[in-house]
Amino acid sequence: MDATSDTPSFVRRIRRSVRLRALGEYVGGALWVLPSLAALLALAAGYGMSQIDVPPGSPLSRLAFQGTADDARALLIAVSSTVVTVIALVLGLTVVALQLSSTQFSPRILRNFLRDRATQIVLSAFLATFVYSAAGLFTVGLEAGSRTEVYPRLAVSGAIVLLFLSLGMVVYFADHLAHSIQIDAINRRVERNTRRAIAHEDVATVQEVDPQAPEWAVPLIGRKSGYIQTVYPKLLLPMVSDTNVTVRLRHRVGHHVVAGTAIAWVWAATPDDPRPNADALEAAVDADIRVGFERTIEQDVGFGIRQQADVACKALSPAVNDPYTAVQAIDHLTVIYCDLAVRPLGANILTGPGGRGRVIVPGHSFADYISFVGGTFGRYGSSDLIVMLALLRLYSTVVELLPPGSPRLAVIDRAAVVALADAERAMERPPSLEQVREAVAVLRSKINSRDTAAVEQA
Repeated sequence: MDATSDTPSFVRRIRRSVRLRALGEYVGGALWVLPSLAALLALAAGYGMSQIDVPPGSPLSRLAFQGTADDARALLIAVSSTVVTVIALVLGLTVVALQLSSTQFSPRILRNFLRDRATQIVLSAFLATFVYSAAGLFTVGLEAGSRTEVYPRLAVSGAIVLLFLSLGMVVYFADHLAHSIQIDAINRRVERNTRRAIAHEDVATVQEVDPQAPEWAVPLIGRKSGYIQTVYPKLLLPMVSDTNVTVRLRHRVGHHVVAGTAIAWVWAATPDDPRPNADALEAAVDADIRVGFERTIEQDVGFGIRQQADVACKALSPAVNDPYTAVQAIDHLTVIYCDLAVRPLGANILTGPGGRGRVIVPGHSFADYISFVGGTFGRYGSSDLIVMLALLRLYSTVVELLPPGSPRLAVIDRAAVVALADAERAMERPPSLEQVREAVAVLRSKINSRDTAAVEQA
């Protein structure tokens, strides 16, 4: 970022973008927002339709309702009562699906169901139909409190159209719900969301080395408790550049923070420099970091990996005993880890113009990600042959994407050794253990061949 006199304007634009993203994240996970907008649109559409006069012999007369005012009122009453029943049915099915997913797979995937656009659209269609029909009862067959046979016939026809649309939505929702609670659909959704979060990360400022705070660093106290959901270091960069200080956040995105404890550190280049204004920087850090009561996947790649791992661990529990579901979760994790393998990982370090000031946001390294997946399945799935072979396939696939001589090959090699040790500790059947040993030997041979190729190229 260049130093310009337009820094306040730049910060305002960034803050506005951050607020819009936060609003979009909330709206995307709220079941009431889209149905409420649909209800308002239904009221506006009903008012507009009621203003259309359909004289006899006009082209619209064939589309207008042909019954009496009493027939129209009876129709609207029937539509309203039917749709209310359907809404209750849909909400009940949704709750059952949420409960099933929470107990069978993981409670951390419920947010994905709440963000399901199809469910929100179905509820919007039902609520729009009910509001449209119920609002029509105030005007159809009545005028100034007296009975009348004059009513907006075309608007009543609109209620019939919405009724048929709602019936179609019932069939669609039943089909969608049956598919959405399948483990393949759940894993695919988590994989897609995680890969989107990976793709949106800015790798231009990522460095493997995470600078630590020196002894003279001043702690910045957090003002909120919860999980760090998003961090936008560009908001802090103008302030730290003006004062030529370094701000390092204490926690990664996704970690839990407690109000009153240190959330960051700030320090000058040397202990002899003037102490930075901690109060102003605390306010800036508080505005920059969004802390909420739950983790989100906006910038938290680890949360997406955690969701997949939770599904696998739940399947490996004695109560479920479904190792193939764990294998499916590992297969989807393989896609995610292949994306991570070819990207810079570590701390996000932004430096101000002319090298004045830095903002450091700690991040997970490649070894951290490998250690997590290896430790999780080494603990809960090391006694199962197909799970350990799936884990070794993940490592092998990642090795194929790493360039010869990459330091990450050594990380995979160590992980393979740990996986073999876990299997030797937990597996009771010698034939199964022998298959794991063979798979580890093949994997380590592949790693050694790529290291040899790097030496030959050099």
